[in-house]
Amino acid sequence: MSIAHVDLTPPLRVAENAGKGLRLRREFNRGGTVIGVACARDLSNRRKLSTETVERMVSYFARHALDKQAKGFGDSKEPSAGYIAWLLWGGDEGCNWANARCRRSPGRTRASGREAQPVASRRRAKLAPPSPLKSPLSGSLP
Repeated sequence: MSIAHVDLTPPLRVAENAGKGLRLRREFNRGGTVIGVACARDLSNRRKLSTETVERMVSYFARHALDKQAKGFGDSKEPSAGYIAWLLWGGDEGCNWANARCRRSPGRTRASGREAQPVASRRRAKLAPPSPLKSPLSGSLP
């Protein structure tokens, strides 16, 4: 099944989580980024999302899963910034929903249906040291 045929309208529970995140962010003046707030507005209004936004959600949740271990995560009376940000992206339900959308396209790793390298491979490619310099006259430079 192609991702183009998958409904990318956020479910009600995801919208409710995003709305709660927006309320907590206003109340406690912390949590999330401008991108997270923009996503929360779309989610809370149940706007149909682009495949790129769903991919961004999957990426966010993968990077921030450790935030769930912080003090104040899940506490609406004294929420951690990470908890507020997590809610802005749709909370646990948003994580499950976005991951399910990405899995709808068989053999693909991203919602757009394009092949993607695992994150670790991309990082290695960026961080790999340059190959040693070689002189055409004497082989390797000292």
